[in-house]
Amino acid sequence: MDLLGPSLEDLFNFCSRQFTIKTVLMLADQMMGRVEFIHCKCFIHRDIKPDNFLMGIGRHCNKLYMIDFGLAKKFRDMRTRAHISYREDKNLTGTARYASINAHLGIEQSRRDDMESLGYVLMYFNRGSLPWQGLKAITKKQKYERISEKKMSTPVEVLCKGFPAEFAMYLNYCRGLSFDEPPDYMYLRQRYVFVGSPMGMGRVYRTTFANSGKECESNVLAGDYLKTDIPTQQSSWFLEKERESNIIENKVSGAV
Repeated sequence: MDLLGPSLEDLFNFCSRQFTIKTVLMLADQMMGRVEFIHCKCFIHRDIKPDNFLMGIGRHCNKLYMIDFGLAKKFRDMRTRAHISYREDKNLTGTARYASINAHLGIEQSRRDDMESLGYVLMYFNRGSLPWQGLKAITKKQKYERISEKKMSTPVEVLCKGFPAEFAMYLNYCRGLSFDEPPDYMYLRQRYVFVGSPMGMGRVYRTTFANSGKECESNVLAGDYLKTDIPTQQSSWFLEKERESNIIENKVSGAV
């Protein structure tokens, strides 16, 4: 297991809960790449939030890592390629603040829900908070209901007002995906790279992060973000899940 640095939530607090548009765009590209990777392995994360994205340390201090696969679920059979079935009346899984609207409605989660949650994380970084934060309720169930109501009643254009149109486009795109439809990750990432160019970002980002008490300041090429080397923490988890799935499938088929 890799030793990692601070989470994006830690960094957000360190930066007085305010990220520049440049930083959010930089993170968006890398976060989408991480989510795409786990989706390519036929898993959905189901708990996308700033606490579950950590920066590396040392020479990997500008690389973003994804952690905590405790709520992850396999959405496709590796052998048959069959997608999990559409279901309703499911309990909310994940963190209510960033949960998709369909997750609030009790619909089985799929790739679209991870992507929608990521959109809320990006707007959280842009705005400093989300409109459904701080709502009071007597029970957790009532609080979840209030969050759901506020989330559904807040138009995307209002949520993203004052920020590049690509953020609203992203959320509308994710909400428009069908249950088993694969997101067009490349299209979404290219939109964010494109909107960054007129703002003087070019292909180089300059970032300063707190890392183990020291500043990690460097020029980071955007093209370096999605390297093929995947953190051991993620790779070992997927291998173990694959072994478990194969054992279960073999038992069901009578092979064991």
